[in-house]
Amino acid sequence: MILFKKAAEINDWLLKSKVSGQKIRFIPTMGALHPGHTSLIEASKQAGSISVCSIFVNPAQFNDATDFVNYPTTIEKDIDALEKAVCDVLFLPAVSEMYPAGNGNEKTYNLGYLETVLVGKYRPGHFQGVCLVVHRLLNIIPADDLYLGQKDYQQCMVIKKLVELEKLNTTIHICPTLRETSGLAMSSRNMRLTAEAREQAVKIFETLSYVKNNIKPGDVAALKQTAIDKLTNAGFNVDYVEIATAGNLDLINHWDGNRKLVAVAAAFLGDVRLIDNMLL
Repeated sequence: MILFKKAAEINDWLLKSKVSGQKIRFIPTMGALHPGHTSLIEASKQAGSISVCSIFVNPAQFNDATDFVNYPTTIEKDIDALEKAVCDVLFLPAVSEMYPAGNGNEKTYNLGYLETVLVGKYRPGHFQGVCLVVHRLLNIIPADDLYLGQKDYQQCMVIKKLVELEKLNTTIHICPTLRETSGLAMSSRNMRLTAEAREQAVKIFETLSYVKNNIKPGDVAALKQTAIDKLTNAGFNVDYVEIATAGNLDLINHWDGNRKLVAVAAAFLGDVRLIDNMLL
């Protein structure tokens, strides 16, 4: 695996690779890698050519400074995991390399409705920061294909919108959420959970499964409230449990029985914020 820390150097190397006819498959991460991340690398490897992973904890997308400071960092383990996954290239930039003029949002992305609901409502400015770093990364790494995990469902839709807005020549692939045997969605934030809290965290998966097993055409507001109550009673501080149309995240209280839906949830266990979703 080749490691680059400078934007100009990796860009030059990848552009030469593209000239020789190779495709660039890109997996952006914030490190603290787990099998969910390596599954994205495996998907990119199956497509062939060059698999590129980036590790960069992006300060621009944290609206809570404490959350940024506490985000887990495991670089040595991450490099080992990438080598075992046979990743071809790692981009490991410093903040000054990604944001030479500072990490203020130098540009506003017109995300519309997408950044006003769910994560966007509870973490104002978060998706602007996500777009800022992904746009910057895609200017550095000329990716033909971009691999994302479904666990960050709304973020996937935001990045799709970014690619559309900026007319980027990149195809997005959304890969299934990997779960532990308990059902808990794999996440870097799980590293901050105690053993007891990890057992408790499974309640999010169980609650989403309850929604999936009990939804039927008609009013769904009561079902959502029951789901919120289940998490609250299990010790969570709930931001939301919502049911939305899968294509555009329109929040619904009534289902016609035909539209494809997704159930989404975000809740705190102590100071750790967990998110998950399930297609219905």
